[in-house]
Amino acid sequence: MAGKKAATLPRKEYEKELLRLQTELVKLQEWVRASGTRLVVVFEGRDAAGKGGTIKRVSEHLNPRVARIAALPKPTERERTQWYFQRYVEHLPAAGEIVLFDRSWYNRAGVEHVMGFCTKEEHQLFLRQCPIFERMLVEAGVLVRKYWFSVSDTEQQERFRRRLEDPLRRWKLSPMDLESITHWEAYSRAKDEMMVHTDISEAPWYVVESDDKRRARLNMIAHLLSSVSYHDVPPPVLELPERPASTGYQRPPRDLQTYVPDHAASL
Repeated sequence: MAGKKAATLPRKEYEKELLRLQTELVKLQEWVRASGTRLVVVFEGRDAAGKGGTIKRVSEHLNPRVARIAALPKPTERERTQWYFQRYVEHLPAAGEIVLFDRSWYNRAGVEHVMGFCTKEEHQLFLRQCPIFERMLVEAGVLVRKYWFSVSDTEQQERFRRRLEDPLRRWKLSPMDLESITHWEAYSRAKDEMMVHTDISEAPWYVVESDDKRRARLNMIAHLLSSVSYHDVPPPVLELPERPASTGYQRPPRDLQTYVPDHAASL
């Protein structure tokens, strides 16, 4: 029987702890860069489970040259003829990089399998090859962290409703998302089968309860930080130089350039 749902975390406490954790993420980033570490973080879960919002908070203060988001579109006709993992390999990190996969190769275990976008044989081949693929990454020295965001059916339904009514978030909702409501149990079975085959010791799954988005974000980030033995890397010593004396430069007249209208003045 499910336990009692925890109260929503107050915004003030959430923002205070989020800032602390984001500060640690910057330290992690600098350690990754300085040590030449390669870090892969996989975000998976049902539609509207909170993956995207968590990724935004993880990457918010990070250097996009070090930490990048890989959110691949549907495969092209050419990519469909490749080895399944091939198009993901080119997005893996080089030394000193972090890659956050906003969905990943696990598409084949979920939406492709449930919605019939792959054959039964392709699905079974994926379940056999995926643990081998991830073991190869780990053996090559890549740090792999996999998070499954778990949302209840009632909370998912409510988030879909809010997206449908919000013009700023309407783009997040696709016909495929809405169709997933009618395949809830099929997705559940697919997830369970995926976990049986791919929850391996070298790259285990970590489940994030995400009915409360604030708690989910803090819990996921805290766990990621605790799972990596990083340390603070002293930044280079920088000093702000004195501005040199003017040598007579004058800016060109304003009427020689086209300025953006002052929209703010009309507010």
